Amino acid sequence: MTGIKEKIEKDLAAAACAKDAVFLQRFFKTGKGQYGEGDIFIGVRAPQNRAVAKKYFKEISLKDTEQLLHSPVHEHRVCALSVLRLKFENSGAQEQEKIVKLYLKNTRRINNWDLVDMSAAYILGPWFYGKNLDAIYKLADSKFLWEERIAVLASFHFIRQKDFALTLDLCKKFLTHKHDLMHKATGWMLREAGKRDIKPLLSFLDAHAAKMPRTMLRYSVEKLPQNLRKKYMEAA
Repeated sequence: MTGIKEKIEKDLAAAACAKDAVFLQRFFKTGKGQYGEGDIFIGVRAPQNRAVAKKYFKEISLKDTEQLLHSPVHEHRVCALSVLRLKFENSGAQEQEKIVKLYLKNTRRINNWDLVDMSAAYILGPWFYGKNLDAIYKLADSKFLWEERIAVLASFHFIRQKDFALTLDLCKKFLTHKHDLMHKATGWMLREAGKRDIKPLLSFLDAHAAKMPRTMLRYSVEKLPQNLRKKYMEAA
């Protein structure tokens, strides 16, 4: 008898495109020495993947979802995280806690920027909002790129509540980070904070613009008036 996990894998295989697989392998930097080295793509686009997750998320168990998250195929992990997000959004606190524990146990499988960005703000963010943030700071302190990005992206939920303290603290922490993907993540979150309240963003820029990585700074000022963009970009 075919299980739900196997049905998901079969549906994803049916939606796969070899030409898209080649493009995605290149887009997500899977070459030797690149951040996605060795990852395997079968060529399933995001809308198709979400449709499969939506079809099965009520039926698949957390155990099988975790197994799917451990697949070497990138799109399987995408689908597993879509399932977790849907389950989280449609569950009570007891089930949500199980989902968060599963997520935190498997952060090493959430190992590319798209996987982080589609999940952290929608699972960890709402769960930890108003709670103890030790787990978020543990991720931030891990020295592992994807866990660091998970911590920053989790703060997006806080930004949506107009609570900027976590974001600003993490962005300050990562001012000297070496990886461009963290510069993009922190700059993006600063920009999102500024869209909701410009004052915390300007205070952060006044204090740190001169030493911010160029990409982080460029992302953070993108929505500011031209005169302010020029001012801060010239300060770097």
